[in-house]
This record gives sequence, structure tokens and C-alpha cells, in this order.
Amino acid sequence: MPPQPSDDAPVRVLLVDDQTLLRQGFQRLLELSDNHLCVVGAASDGVEALTLIERLERENRLPQVVLMDIRMPRMDGVEATAQIRARWPAVRVLMLTTFDNDEYVFDGLRAGASGYMLKDASAEELVAAIHAASRGESPLQPSIAAKLVARLRAESPAGSASTAMTEGAGMADLTDREREILRYLARGASNREIGETLFITEGTVKNHVSNILNKLALRDRTQAALWAREHRLA
Repeated sequence: MPPQPSDDAPVRVLLVDDQTLLRQGFQRLLELSDNHLCVVGAASDGVEALTLIERLERENRLPQVVLMDIRMPRMDGVEATAQIRARWPAVRVLMLTTFDNDEYVFDGLRAGASGYMLKDASAEELVAAIHAASRGESPLQPSIAAKLVARLRAESPAGSASTAMTEGAGMADLTDREREILRYLARGASNREIGETLFITEGTVKNHVSNILNKLALRDRTQAALWAREHRLA
């Protein structure tokens, strides 16, 4: 079992990108931006990433967050994400995308990605997203979320969102509090932010989120947020 991180321990990050300059740039950026992040390795594609994670696990340095490019040779980010999540479910994958490759976003979410960030995000946004992913949250930039919602609506039969709102698809199983929390998830709020807004503890929020995922048969907060946006709860 990998060591459990303490509150003061830096978040272990693995970088995966086929461009050497980008890997080096991200590593430098993260090291200069936040001393609570520790880059434990870098890989040029999915195959190399899997091999590296195996070695890091043996060294008790299993990464907590993998910063994953999408388009890479040999094994792309979507396939690598699926394999990482299957073999190391505690490892979170934060994918990087650009507007010209958002056709991969859905596949990445289905593969188990915790969130998506644009490659032109600021250092502060990227650092915040990594910390959020390490806490089990689902960072999703608004511009990407908007594209996802548009794609979901385009792929859904006409009127399906409003029908689901009134006829079920899990909605009827949710309590009023769970629906309220689901709306905050759709906005990208963290457990702490939800707790402070609703005057309940983070632990209580976490329990509600678990109940929401179970009732809607969703895998993680990202899917819950997308479900809520698709069903017009945002």
C-alpha cells in the first residue's frame, strides 16, 4: 500500500506529454509556483507512463495526480487514463486539452479522468486544479464545461433533458439536499465551499456526494457535474 499523504506532505505529480519542452516547462512552472507540489517523474507517452508508475509504486512514491496530455504516440492519454484508473484507482488523472481536440474529452471522462484543463491555463489555475484533483474533486474549466454541455445536448434526443427532469433518470431518488449539492457540483464547487455555503461539515458534504453517485450510478464528481448540467441543474 502506498503511504497515506499527510496534510503537510506535497502532492506527488507525474507529467505525461510527448513534447520534451512542454514537460520541462510544466515541471519548472509547478516547482516555482507551489512548494506543496512534488514532480516525481515525467513520461513521453502512455506506455512509458504505465512503466514509470509501476516503478514509483515499488518506491512508495505513487503519484497522486497525473497531468496527462491527450494526443501522444504509441498510447494516447485516453487509453493511458483507462489503464491507470483500472490498475491504480487512487491515482487521479487531470487531462490537458486544447480547443482543437475536444472530441477526446468525452472519451477521457468515460475512461476515468478527474478533470480537464486547457494548456494555456495560468499557473495559478493549474496548481489549483492539481490540488483539487488530489482531494477527489473534479476541476473543469468553464469553457470546456460549456462545450461538454453543448455536446451532451446535441447527442441527446430532443427534449430528453426536460423529460429526465420530470420523469426520473435517478432524479426522483435524490433528496432535496442532494439536489442542492448536485447543483453546486455542476458549478465546480469544492466540498469545503459547499459546506461553508450550506453551513454543514465537509464530511457531511462528502457523504451526500457519495449518495448522489450511488443513486445516479455515476463514477465520480466530474460525471455528476456533467449529469447535472445535462439535466439543467446548474
